[in-house]
Amino acid sequence: MSYNGWSNYETWNVALWLDNDQGTQDMLREWAEEVWKDAEETPYLTREQYATRTLADQIEEYIEENNPLAGEASMYSDILTANLHEVNWGEIA
Repeated sequence: MSYNGWSNYETWNVALWLDNDQGTQDMLREWAEEVWKDAEETPYLTREQYATRTLADQIEEYIEENNPLAGEASMYSDILTANLHEVNWGEIA
């Protein structure tokens, strides 16, 4: 199910929050430039696909590392974790 032009609500929500903070925007832009500079074509991926996948992994790791409920055993941490698994990180990248 799509939401506001994104593949789902979870992806839209994460993208919205990342895009609404200037410092985070700048950080992601720097990451994207660095990833693109280092990206190489492989037998299975184009340079663009490789860069997108690498950036998507970096963004996902950043979000997971900054999850304030990580490691807690609660209904809220379970809900947050489940929703983060629905995010299309490649679409954000």
